[in-house]
Amino acid sequence: MDRRKALRNMGLSLGYVVATPTLLSLMQSCKQDAELVWTPDFLNKEEGTVLTTLVDIILPKTDTPSASEVQVHLFIDRFANEIMDKEQKALFKMGMGKFMEKALADSGKKKMDDLKAEDLEPVLANALKTSKPDQTKHFKLISEYTEAIREEKTATLSDEVSRFSFTNTLRGLTIWSYKTSEYVGENVLAYLPVPGEYIGCGDLQELTGGKAWSI
Repeated sequence: MDRRKALRNMGLSLGYVVATPTLLSLMQSCKQDAELVWTPDFLNKEEGTVLTTLVDIILPKTDTPSASEVQVHLFIDRFANEIMDKEQKALFKMGMGKFMEKALADSGKKKMDDLKAEDLEPVLANALKTSKPDQTKHFKLISEYTEAIREEKTATLSDEVSRFSFTNTLRGLTIWSYKTSEYVGENVLAYLPVPGEYIGCGDLQELTGGKAWSI
């Protein structure tokens, strides 16, 4: 299935609940900052550069813009800074650190600034191809780790599970923020800002060409 078709049919599956005014505020601030030189709020400069590369690996430019072209990297950084709770922030940072350590070790490079898409893609692909049984085990370990940290207990998480946690969260946030961007909402999904006739039991293929509604 191509990316455009997948986005048309995709529902919101990420496990975050955000008040609409808060989400709209984040999206608007990203739009306002898009033409400025980006300075991350949550990540450092080097991590921000890696994040930008990673979101474009997940959603590269095809017949629609790449993830970074619709400011997905800005949104994720701001979302992490303003929406994630303390434990989620710590887990995201730790997982990203383990991810970059693996990319540096595998590529033989010394600095994050030297990492290119070809260095990051194998690490991303390996983490995301985790089998369903292993995913279940990983999610259980992540839940136990997060709960222990919340209760201020000593806890550890393996490098493999940390990388999985980061890549799984990153993929979800990337797809979610891309799907809710202004461009995708108006040009890829079904968009009707002024509602017309109400049809209670219409065929989706006939009504929207199979597209999901953006609003």
